[in-house]
Amino acid sequence: MAIETVGIIGAGQMGSGIAQVAAVAGYRVQLFDISADRIEAGLATANGNLARSVASGKMTDDERHAAVALIKPAHAVEDLANCDLVIEAATEDETVKRKIFAQLCPILNPSALLATNTSSISITRLAAQTDRPERFIGIHFMNPVPAMKLVELVRGIATEDATFEEARAFVRTLDKTVTTAEDFPAFIVNRILLPMINEAIYTLYEGVGTVEAIDTAMKLGANHPMGPLQLADFIGLDTCLSIMQVLHDGLSDSKYRPCPLLVKYVEAGWLGRKAGRGFYDYRGEAPVPTR
Repeated sequence: MAIETVGIIGAGQMGSGIAQVAAVAGYRVQLFDISADRIEAGLATANGNLARSVASGKMTDDERHAAVALIKPAHAVEDLANCDLVIEAATEDETVKRKIFAQLCPILNPSALLATNTSSISITRLAAQTDRPERFIGIHFMNPVPAMKLVELVRGIATEDATFEEARAFVRTLDKTVTTAEDFPAFIVNRILLPMINEAIYTLYEGVGTVEAIDTAMKLGANHPMGPLQLADFIGLDTCLSIMQVLHDGLSDSKYRPCPLLVKYVEAGWLGRKAGRGFYDYRGEAPVPTR
């Protein structure tokens, strides 16, 4: 089946990024969110990113206008009815995702592909909540979507070969590299990355080093482009906690226990960059460590 129109559910950082790269590749995009303000913010984010691409010489202004024109706001889930592929990119909460699929499936074309951008939740379990487990797949983009070259494709137990091949062909048209992960908690990237971040938070919690010391140590001692605590703030501490909880619950291994300090920050609403505070305070001219 030829994919021409792509629906995106969730207009946050991930959803707007997926909408942007799909539009640049020439797909018609319907961007949906329960909040009209978030749709407008997502469209503005995509437009701003594309404007920076023009300024840096990566694309022409005509190409930017063409891409922006392909992204349309979807003000109701019914607006996604004619999409050939719908990618759910809502918050990392299984209950929320199930509700979305329950609303979407009855109105979606029976032949359409359905995908989730989940970073950790079982594809098999999510697929079982839909009317098309054979046409359901995990398409996990990395953050930030326009800059990161990797996409993890994750098959559920019922995912058909044709679905996998269509999804892989679609991802390749976005100029992304595909890696295939098995349907285990957190897949490949986050199975490795999040325990490292959690261990960095334990290192802070136990007083081994300060925020600045830990991030400097990993940037200069391990040649990481960003320190683990800075990266946690970028990802969102609520998302980090959610992934660690999925790992801990799904694998029943104490090494995945979320650090109590991570839990405390999330309870305080200090979720990282998006909230203005996390392991750094972003409300001033420059980020300042909060511990």
